[in-house]
Amino acid sequence: MHKYLAIPFFMLGSVAGAQVPHEFRGADLKLGEKLIAESKCVACHQQKVGGDGSAIYKPAGRINTAGYLRGMVEQCNTELNLGFFPEEVTAVAAVLNRDHYRFTK
Repeated sequence: MHKYLAIPFFMLGSVAGAQVPHEFRGADLKLGEKLIAESKCVACHQQKVGGDGSAIYKPAGRINTAGYLRGMVEQCNTELNLGFFPEEVTAVAAVLNRDHYRFTK
């Protein structure tokens, strides 16, 4: 019976070991999700691009690296005076990477 349990755990290990850009390793994804909700990022993006706001992601190849994605989050942090600490900027960028960009390097 134990040999059957090994397969699902092995499969979970490969998912958990998926490549994450070094910029986002160890990022607190729950914190990033919370900050996105509290800062009303979606509402701001809806005002900027219309619709559900998702058109702001991957705009014609403008954001093409994990570092640039983190930089864009830092730009929002600065322009909107959100007051995020560096680890919070990283957490938000890591969530955006997971949900929209999927950079591996």
